[in-house]
Amino acid sequence: MCVLPFKISLAIGNAIAALAWIFLPGKRKKIAVENICGCLKVSQDEAEKIAKESTLQFGQIFVEVMIFPELKKTMAEHVKVVGLNYLTDYIKSGERNGRGAVIMTCHSDNWELMGGAFAQNGIPLVGVAKKQKSEGADKFVNEQRTLIGMHITYRSGVREMYKMLDEGHFIGLIMDQDVGRSDGVVVKFFDRATNFVTGAASMSRFRDIPIFPAFMHRNPDKTHTLEIFPPIFTEKTKDKRADIKNMTQKLATLTEEHIKKYPAEWFWLHDRWKSMRVEFTPEEVAEFNRELNL
Repeated sequence: MCVLPFKISLAIGNAIAALAWIFLPGKRKKIAVENICGCLKVSQDEAEKIAKESTLQFGQIFVEVMIFPELKKTMAEHVKVVGLNYLTDYIKSGERNGRGAVIMTCHSDNWELMGGAFAQNGIPLVGVAKKQKSEGADKFVNEQRTLIGMHITYRSGVREMYKMLDEGHFIGLIMDQDVGRSDGVVVKFFDRATNFVTGAASMSRFRDIPIFPAFMHRNPDKTHTLEIFPPIFTEKTKDKRADIKNMTQKLATLTEEHIKKYPAEWFWLHDRWKSMRVEFTPEEVAEFNRELNL
């Protein structure tokens, strides 16, 4: 992949993705289509089209990850960064006191490129990863991430995250996947009660640091734009749970707005509402719906 021209590598990646779509289990396709119909209020045909586009984009994602050794040389040309000044102003500011911050994002477009784009611009990013079941795959992916300038820690390394925040690093958190009941808080997401991870809000509140929302999207010429938004701070009152829930709701809303803008770039195949079906009773879900005015 590294020695081939990008267009040829991309054609190979797209062919692999198209083949994967054909053999993708019907259950997965059904999850994606149901998610899209329920969230975007589109027809079945439109939902199937978006689901397919969302899956086929993994052809380009696959190629870009494979060519990280070459791509890092031209990262500035491949990923346009908008809003970088929000981060650089924070780094220069006296209120920082040497601490880092949280960068919040979602599984949209090629999120793996974000680490390289931040690193190329002097942002010391720590990516929080989920350990892969395959030891070889886990090793390969993390080697590729490290290659473009990221430091990787696993979700279980909470102490390391707080230590690195205190040392001035930026913690990158992907917040849109489902979590277990005990690890999340229920907020409104696409007009549905949704279990949402609280990591960003918790870190922000406990360390008095900002959260920088940041999202990727693909341009027509196959390059990308990384858009960074102004920092937001978690309120710190006597009600810790309410503070964390309020901030998590803000982040969920920002994520939803981005997905609606670029629907074919989100990871719709993920069973996003599984914990709400499996870990919460119908009575509990009904109560959440009342609380959230759904």
